Parts: sequence; C-alpha cells; structure tokens
Amino acid sequence: MSGNEILYLVSAFLHLTSCFQQAELNKVAVENDGGELAGTKSHKETTTTTSKHHSLLLDMIACQIGCEPDDICDFELQACDTQPSLIGGAAKEFVFSGRLDNLCMSFCSLKALIDSTSSASDLKDESGVRMVALFDHEEVGSDSAQGAGSPVMLDALSRVTSSFNSDSKLQKAIQRSFLVSADMAHALHPNYMDRHEDNHQPKLHGGLVIKHNANQRYATNAVTAFIFREIALKHGLPIQDFVVRNDMPCGSTIGPILASGVGIRTVDVGAPQLSMHSIREMCAIDDVKHSYEHFRAFFGEFSLLDAMISVDV
Repeated sequence: MSGNEILYLVSAFLHLTSCFQQAELNKVAVENDGGELAGTKSHKETTTTTSKHHSLLLDMIACQIGCEPDDICDFELQACDTQPSLIGGAAKEFVFSGRLDNLCMSFCSLKALIDSTSSASDLKDESGVRMVALFDHEEVGSDSAQGAGSPVMLDALSRVTSSFNSDSKLQKAIQRSFLVSADMAHALHPNYMDRHEDNHQPKLHGGLVIKHNANQRYATNAVTAFIFREIALKHGLPIQDFVVRNDMPCGSTIGPILASGVGIRTVDVGAPQLSMHSIREMCAIDDVKHSYEHFRAFFGEFSLLDAMISVDV
C-alpha cells in the first residue's frame, strides 16, 4: 500500500522525555476534530457501538482486497516500513532493509534448497531428506502453535518417516539428522567495538558466523561446528566464530529449543548485520551470497561428509 500510508508511530521530542518516562507508542491513523477527512462523509455515524474496528479502516481494507466491508469478519494487521529495501554504499556493497532478521536467512535457505534439488542428478546419491523449516514468533519466545516450541517439527519428521512404513525409522532419522539454525548475527559495530570479545568480532563481508555459548544459548558444539566449517573450507567460503563476552548477556535462537525438544544435532549460524531490530537494518551483499552458497553446499554434501566422520566420545 505504498502511497496509502495510514499509520505513523511517533516519538516525543527529546526535551519532552528528559524529565519523565512515558509510553512511547502513539497511534495516529486519522486526526480530524470534525470526523471528516478530505471532504468525505463522516464515519463517526457509521461506526456502531458493537463494532470492533472503525468503518474507515474497514473500507480501506475492503477496497484493497476487493470485497465488501461486511464480508470482513476480523483481521490481524502488522505495521511495516513503507520505504522499499535498497542496495547502497559507496560501492553498492550493502543491503538496507527492514526485517533482514530473519528474512535474509529465510530467503537464502529456501533458494539454496530449491537450487540444490533442481535436477534429478542432485539427489542421485542423497540418502536423506532435505528440508527447510520456517517458524513464527521467534522474537517472542516461540511458544505458539506455529512456533519452534510447538510439536510441529517432530510431527513433520514423524509424518515423513511414517511414509516408509516403519516405526523405528523416526528414532534413527533423528539421530542421523543435522539442523542448521540460521538466524542473523550481530556484526562488530564501529562505534561500540568494546561490546564484542577481542578475539570474536564478526565483521561484515566476513561470511556466516558460527555462534557458541557455554550456557547453551546457542546449540553449537564441537562436532556440529566442525561439519559446518568443513563445508566452508571445501568451497573456499569465509567463516567466522562468535562467543559473547562473559560479562554480557547473550541472546538465543530456536536452535536450543529444537535441539532439546527433538534431539537433533544442531549448529547455530547467521550472517552478520548491523542495526538488528531497528526499522532499517543493514548487511553486506556478499554475505548474502556467501550464506546462499554455504547452505546450498551443505544440502548437497552433508550426507557424504557425515558418513565419513567418526566421533570419539
């Protein structure tokens, strides 16, 4: 609906917020004391006491989707930045966009899966099932029907293995499976370089970041990190490692949720970015390319690589 923006989230001027704290979410859709907008009929009269939504909003939605306002039972709306994503920088080396976290990894993984199965020969020596799983609500805990905390992942594996008419195949598949939890990573910020541990500073243009945490905020271990790193080395792809400073809190991903809930070997990775969770995020173009190439190589070669690895426990 670019050009038909109806919502603006306003923040108060600095001088107005320096003396006290207040809620900073002010919704502005229509502001008109007379109840009329651009000479149109007042909607105040047509909004009943039992209506959940303003009739003007219902009219706008109905116009966009091609139905009558009375046909709309209910809806969910999400506020989005209407400014298009763009490629910028002196050498056009950066992507500036909203929601790079985690649309970037979603795009790279889906494209890698599609391109790694584009011909019959791609699956000639494949002994496993290649899959991409995209979940909702990661930023708010994943505890929903379509979040990573639900049984949907285990159910999907169960349905796949049950097609082979064997109850024992599910347990075997879980033990042989490998999960790449791909969620964007915090790149080293040039104005806050002290926020990263000296020897673990993910940089833009540096390739995918393997995330480690002793408190299991990330699900990576020595074996899963080795396998993922071997793919990078074989294809000449850059790879980085990240460990959070021990005096700072650490974020998490759906990796530990799925690893503990299903029991699959997991590596937590992500492309480096700046301004995570802001309205305009930033990452490097070549890191998008590196991520896609790494994921595609993983899909094509994991089964053969995993068969050659011996772990002494």
